[in-house]
Amino acid sequence: MKLAKISLLALLAALSLSAFAQEATIRKNLAERLPKLPAIDEITKTPMPGLYEVRINHSDIFYTDEKGDFLIQGSLIDTKAQQDLTEQRVEKLTAIAFKDLPLKDAFTIVRGNGKRKMAVFEDPNCGYCKRFERDLVKIDNVTVHVFLYPILSADSGEKSRNIWCAKDKGKAFLDWMVKDMTPPDAKCDAAAVARNFEFGKKARITGTPTIIFADGSRVPGAIGADRVEKLLAEAKP
Repeated sequence: MKLAKISLLALLAALSLSAFAQEATIRKNLAERLPKLPAIDEITKTPMPGLYEVRINHSDIFYTDEKGDFLIQGSLIDTKAQQDLTEQRVEKLTAIAFKDLPLKDAFTIVRGNGKRKMAVFEDPNCGYCKRFERDLVKIDNVTVHVFLYPILSADSGEKSRNIWCAKDKGKAFLDWMVKDMTPPDAKCDAAAVARNFEFGKKARITGTPTIIFADGSRVPGAIGADRVEKLLAEAKP
């Protein structure tokens, strides 16, 4: 029994050394052959034999063979489970804990009892955001934390400032997004909008709308009311 335990430990140690050597080989070859490739954060085995995940820039995913002779960018699909493994991995890497959102830099729109919670990063000049907001008015019993995120144009920044500085931020926002009523000029300390921009860059929020649910799951792009309802029901902080 004791000998078997020693043998198992020896086997585990050998496998660990082998995995370390494999990772070192991939790192060395990719760095030498692709000097412009950013620093590698992590190398891990995938469920596909002989294929390794190469992660850079926190959430950019590539794939390579055991020697780093080839580099692939694209989706890894599990055909049996019919799942996009790359998409699942990126979603996990880019998830934002709801508690880590800087809610002081957002304003809230409450509908019904407001028990369910979500956050959304939106550019006032984003057509998809307007479509999303026009669907979102159908959702009841929710608190929506709105982060103004002007990334499309200089005018996006001006509209964001005017909305943030309005006496009733939520009304000014919805008047524009849902009714096309231009927010009147307003001035105040709008540093929160600039902080949203910096937070978004760090969190790799590259498009609007970007929706974050209470469980930290992130959905990029406009989605319909039915899917919002489903995700709100599934989200458990």
